[in-house]
Amino acid sequence: MPATLRLDGTAGGILLMLAGMLLFSLNDTLGKWLVAGFTVGQILLLRSVAALIALSPLIVRSGGFVRTLKVERPWLHVLRVALVVIEVACFYWSVRYLPLADAVAYYMASPLFVAALSAPLLGERLGRARWIAVVVGFIGVLIILRPSSQAFSLPALVALAGSITFAFIMLLTRRLRTTNGMTLILWQTLATLLAGAATVPFAWVKPSFIDVLLLGSLGFASTLAHMCVNRSLKLAPAAVVVPFQYSLLLWGIVFGWMIFGDNPDPVMLAGAGVVCLSGLYLLRLERQQANAASPP
Repeated sequence: MPATLRLDGTAGGILLMLAGMLLFSLNDTLGKWLVAGFTVGQILLLRSVAALIALSPLIVRSGGFVRTLKVERPWLHVLRVALVVIEVACFYWSVRYLPLADAVAYYMASPLFVAALSAPLLGERLGRARWIAVVVGFIGVLIILRPSSQAFSLPALVALAGSITFAFIMLLTRRLRTTNGMTLILWQTLATLLAGAATVPFAWVKPSFIDVLLLGSLGFASTLAHMCVNRSLKLAPAAVVVPFQYSLLLWGIVFGWMIFGDNPDPVMLAGAGVVCLSGLYLLRLERQQANAASPP
């Protein structure tokens, strides 16, 4: 009976991770569609308002807005939310000009940047095998950048900057791992809302009622996606479900081809494959290290 329950939990965790990645991809696809007609600031504003509405019942259950916002190291939270705003803005701006799969491929390199930066910033020891995986993954990033017709274009570099920024966010999240997850989400949602609102006096495109619904659905979809991922990690070991995050690239290719007519570039796919394999190998090394460190 325990084995059956564990199998069901693992299967459920995998399905929820796949569902979360599908929702994230739908969110990215809709964002790429909307950013062609609206400013990045508008998207950040309306997306955050919808996310805040979706999160309100959970925030109230956690003790209310004021209690959820209380933190012990406010400057680290300020730095984190500033990076969140930069990263989200980088993604939506770059995806306006890049094929969806290309933008997603750059973000698949974030775990490699995390591994490379964890040594100097967190004092973690990587070891030879991890450094080899990181270097090979960076070669994959160069493959994506160099042979493309948009090689080293501003949108490509902005997407890469967003990927690096996302890595710093993950590192800061590690530093703040004792903080309630709802507190982290509320801080970053309010930050993106304020950042979007600050751009309203300078650029505003009047949306229709349907546009407002579509822009708001970005916040609901991303919130539901985060909930799927969080639940997935509770049902199954991270080493089992995290590799399924790379299905995001597959969805990026499919939706980019179906909706925007993007034909996948073979060289980009090769580079993305190198990045994904390097990330999976890093995950395998972390799993081996965790097993070796755990008591029998």
